[in-house]
Amino acid sequence: MTTPTALATDEARTRLHELTVIDVRTPGEYAGGRLPGALNIPLDQIQRALPDIRHATDRGDVLVVCASGARSQNACKVLAENGVRAATLSGGTGAWAADGHELHRPQSASRATWGMERQVRLAAGVIVLLGLLLGLVVHPAFQLISAGVAGGLVFSALTNTCGMAAMLAKLPHNRPRAADLDNTLAALRNH
Repeated sequence: MTTPTALATDEARTRLHELTVIDVRTPGEYAGGRLPGALNIPLDQIQRALPDIRHATDRGDVLVVCASGARSQNACKVLAENGVRAATLSGGTGAWAADGHELHRPQSASRATWGMERQVRLAAGVIVLLGLLLGLVVHPAFQLISAGVAGGLVFSALTNTCGMAAMLAKLPHNRPRAADLDNTLAALRNH
């Protein structure tokens, strides 16, 4: 494969016609706007899709995208550990849109799910406030909840991983329907 491990948005746009683009965000995020031709295989479904992604690399280069680039880097690591080479889009769909490139949005999307980063910020904020409130009203030991979230955020920043995002990705509104994932894998096979 000739694709480097990361592509800038302009390079990806010029090569889009020859790339198989896999979007590893949640289905709700994907519905909110995606690269043209991108197929949605959420990060937690990459293992299931390995044979089809491996087959796609026989036909050309694979580009993995997410909102900012962190999840796509994780997906590329998983793929590399399984002998599949893929590149990530530097800065993700956020950088793609910021550079003026078009995001495709389905016309049938009735509501957009918040991006994972926004969901994490809301959940972390609610848990911190709840811990502080319970610490004031019930018992000071509840403030440890807030300290735990703060520690988790620091760990998340240092390791470029997010346990809260992994947990939130398992919520029903962030999960693909089985039929949707099966259709995506069929499209990947026929791509």
